[in-house]
Amino acid sequence: MAEKTYAGSCQCDRVKFEATLDLDRTVTCNCSRCQRLGWVMAFTPQAKFALTAGEGATTEFLFNKERIRHRFCPVCGIETFAYAKSPDGADVVAVNVNCLEGVDPRALTSKHVDGKSI
Repeated sequence: MAEKTYAGSCQCDRVKFEATLDLDRTVTCNCSRCQRLGWVMAFTPQAKFALTAGEGATTEFLFNKERIRHRFCPVCGIETFAYAKSPDGADVVAVNVNCLEGVDPRALTSKHVDGKSI
């Protein structure tokens, strides 16, 4: 699957975004947050992510080493994306694939990361 631009949103549509993603490179994680949320993530450079609604409306959650800025809608509680740094220091966005329109994240073959051990 090549890169494609997807639209996504939180449950109440207060937060909306567009992101160019390669869904052949999705990730799941078993850290204390991702496991509870059932996250399926796709990473993209920050330049390929656009918040189209909800600027200033999200709430931030930091935990553990506070490297990832988890952003969620304070109305419906859905975490649609998170800001982070890639291993090489580039600004990236982790997109919650569960929030993409027309995508079944359970049908994707994701790489599993052992976040519990990190």
